[in-house]
Amino acid sequence: MSILKKPIITEKATNDSELNNRFAFVVDNKANKIEIKDAVESAYGVSVEKVRTMNVRPNRKSRYTKTGIVTGKTNAYKKAIVQVAEGETIDLYANL
Repeated sequence: MSILKKPIITEKATNDSELNNRFAFVVDNKANKIEIKDAVESAYGVSVEKVRTMNVRPNRKSRYTKTGIVTGKTNAYKKAIVQVAEGETIDLYANL
């Protein structure tokens, strides 16, 4: 079971990483803050100061088509915002 699924690379997350040294990851739904901290420290070799987590709800959509109303939703996931120590950084673009 992998705790870290993928990093979140958006405009808001990139700005937060440049200014405040915080990085965002999609993590396993059952992972707690201690497991996330250990996974980031072992994967990237940095020391983590703080971990914030949130459960992101699914977006529900409906469309009107010729065959009727089609409803659907996106997947729910857990997001973790990880703050690393001052002077350290995570290079998310190294293994693309």
